[in-house]
Amino acid sequence: MAGATSPSQPINPKRLTWALCLASVVIYINLYTLQGMLPLIAEHFDVTGANATLILSVTSFSLAFSLLMYAVLSDRVGRLLPMVVSLWALVLSNLLLICANEFETLMLVRLVQGVLLAAVPAIAMAYFKEQLPAEFMLKAAAVYIMANSFGGISGRIFGGLMAQHLDWQQSMIMMFTVTLIGVAVVTYLLPRCEVRPEKQQLPIIEKMRYDLKGFVLHLSDSQMRLVYLIGGLAFMMMVNQFSFIQLHLMESPYSLSRFAATLIFLCYLSGSVSSYSSARLIMKYGTTKLFKLALALMLIGSLITLHDTLLWIVVGFLVTASGFFLAHSCCNSFVAVRATAHRAKATSLYLCSYYLGAALGGPYLMVFWQQNKWDGVVLGSMVLIALMLVAIARITYLERLVKAQSI
Repeated sequence: MAGATSPSQPINPKRLTWALCLASVVIYINLYTLQGMLPLIAEHFDVTGANATLILSVTSFSLAFSLLMYAVLSDRVGRLLPMVVSLWALVLSNLLLICANEFETLMLVRLVQGVLLAAVPAIAMAYFKEQLPAEFMLKAAAVYIMANSFGGISGRIFGGLMAQHLDWQQSMIMMFTVTLIGVAVVTYLLPRCEVRPEKQQLPIIEKMRYDLKGFVLHLSDSQMRLVYLIGGLAFMMMVNQFSFIQLHLMESPYSLSRFAATLIFLCYLSGSVSSYSSARLIMKYGTTKLFKLALALMLIGSLITLHDTLLWIVVGFLVTASGFFLAHSCCNSFVAVRATAHRAKATSLYLCSYYLGAALGGPYLMVFWQQNKWDGVVLGSMVLIALMLVAIARITYLERLVKAQSI
């Protein structure tokens, strides 16, 4: 890079951090609010609770592949414009949810929203890195990750609260209002211009080849592929377990209300604790050992829920969430360290696998739910854990092979 263009006004690091953290909260509220409303969706659109879980799957599916698009697009037109345009388009798309009367229409709107929701997650970290001083960047990234978690939890609880007290149209008007206010504040806080690194001008064909080379580079790395697989399988299990446990808790003998059932999402807080501790643990023990610990926690947590009392279900999900977020942190760390070139593309490929897992997990675990309810979901989760165990064993083998060859 020859240098960077300077904005007309210096960027305020704290203001930018607040802007992107609020944008993240808006994104994850929009992504996960409907997960907290699955019983209301099933009732309003006259579908089964299991079919209602496909709402999360279809959104995660389009979000997953859109991450790759934004990784390339933001390199071409800058980071700021795609985020702002997608956020305001998200506001407008919420108007369509108010008018949705058929389940197929709802699925289509959520498919489109997945594309819009991908912009901020795909771009935010690269934007931080380019706009903020190095000494402020790590703090901003840590706060941003906490905002992701807060948005996910609050979105689900918000959805459950609305499902308990409002009908579908009223709930979507409320979500439109919250999104509109949030996006307006984000737009106000974001800088009017950005520091744009100067890049060598290349013909469009050469740019496409360069982008493709970056994706191929990481996909041809066997250890990267295995980590992408682990992240996808872990999220496939975790996020969809939370969908089906709501349905389980609303049935006899628990018969919890719509809102009370969504309080299970507070178990995500144990994951926030493990995420916070993960950097220190990774430095001390390495990712391979922590992968095994994370997998053990996910296995133990899932088995604990088979005791099938409310207390043990909560304990099980606290343990599972802790293991999942530890695995997620290990995957992020592994990708960041191993990618010495095309880092943004390495991260976007991981996030694509991550959200693709969420998309495929709904239909996959639905089969087990339909056969044997919650016990079936746990059985389906054991299959995913077994696949992750094979992937971790393969990574361990490859690492030992590399060490042996270097001696």
